[in-house]
Amino acid sequence: MSQTIRIRRFSRLDRVFHLVLMLTFLTQSATGFGRMFINTPWGKTLAGIFGGYETAALIHHWVGGVMIAGFLAHCLILLFKIDWRHPLRSVFGPDSLIPNLHDARHLRQRILWFFGLGSPPKLERWAYWEKFDYWAVFWGLPLLAITGVFLIYPMWASSFLPGWALNIAALLHRAEAVLAVSYIFIVHFFIGHVRPSSFPMNQAMFAGSVPLEEAIEEKPAWVERLRREGKLEEVAARPPALWYKVVYFVFGYSALLFGVYLLVFGIIYSPSMRW
Repeated sequence: MSQTIRIRRFSRLDRVFHLVLMLTFLTQSATGFGRMFINTPWGKTLAGIFGGYETAALIHHWVGGVMIAGFLAHCLILLFKIDWRHPLRSVFGPDSLIPNLHDARHLRQRILWFFGLGSPPKLERWAYWEKFDYWAVFWGLPLLAITGVFLIYPMWASSFLPGWALNIAALLHRAEAVLAVSYIFIVHFFIGHVRPSSFPMNQAMFAGSVPLEEAIEEKPAWVERLRREGKLEEVAARPPALWYKVVYFVFGYSALLFGVYLLVFGIIYSPSMRW
C-alpha cells in the first residue's frame, strides 16, 4: 500500500488547543520557575527575560487566565460532542478518552509482550498511555486554577477560608506545577518523540494525520473498525506541505529543548527552591 496514504488523527480544533496549551504551559513554567528560584542567579535571569519578578508574576496571572478559559472552552466542546441519544455508548465508546476495561487489558498484554509472554495488544484510537496523558493534564489544570486564583486574590479568599488554607494552596500550587513540569518534560516528551516508533518526532499532532501504515502498526483495531464501518475514506488526509513540516519541526524541537532546559536547571537549583 502506498506510503503517501494518510488518515486524519486530530482535527484542526484539537491542534489549535494543543498549540495554545503548549505555549501557555511553557510560559507558565518559565515565569513560575523564575519566581520560585528568584533567590538564585538562574531564577533572576529567567525572571529577567519577562521583565523582572513583578512583570513575570503579572504575565503568569494573565496567561493562567487564558489557560482557565481554554479549559472551560474544552469542557464545553466535550459536552457538545456527546451523543445524548446514546450517552453511555458515546462517553465510553472507542472514540472516547474515558479509561475502560480494555485499557487495563491492553496494559496487561503490553507487560506480557515486553517479557516475551504474549503478543502486543491491538490498540484502538486512543492507547492507554494517551488517555493517561490527557487526564494528567485534565485534573491538574483545575487544581492549578483554583489554588492560583486564591493566591492572586488572598483577601477575597480569606473572606471564606482560614489563613492557613492559603499556605496549603501555595504548597499545592507549586507541588502540582513541579509535578506537571517533570511529567511533561520527561514522560510526555519521551513517549511522544524519543521512543523508537516516534523518533525523531511524533508529527501527528502537528500534521493532524498519520501514514496509514503507521496507523495499522500502532492502532490496528482503530483501522479495522474504520474499515468495518466504511469510514476509512472519510478520514483520508493530505500530507503536510514541506514548508509546514519545517516550521513544526523547528517549533517542536525548540519547545522540547526549552522544556529540557527548565527541567535540568530546575533540578540543579532545587535545593534553593522557594516553597
